[in-house]
Amino acid sequence: MSPHIAFCNIEVDINIAICNITKVEIVFTSAATRQWLNLSADVRQRIDAKLVEFARTGQGNVKRLKGRAGARLRVGDWRVVFYIERNTIIVAAVGHRREIYD
Repeated sequence: MSPHIAFCNIEVDINIAICNITKVEIVFTSAATRQWLNLSADVRQRIDAKLVEFARTGQGNVKRLKGRAGARLRVGDWRVVFYIERNTIIVAAVGHRREIYD
């Protein structure tokens, strides 16, 4: 998949900013889907906002995991364990920080 190019802030004879926009897909494993559905609607909404922001901008409270592949996204006391393949974020687990790393 080739990256999409978008022209932003187009004004005649002034500044033209070129933004590289890459579509990133978010996919949940079956285990992560079960965990996701067990969360309250409020928690799901908070995590979803941060996950979409990370997919869109690449920014968020993300750290690589030690001793295993992947990374984690922190949303308060909640964690999203994921890994990235090409333009896809694959969510492997979602849960409270006490339980997510077991």
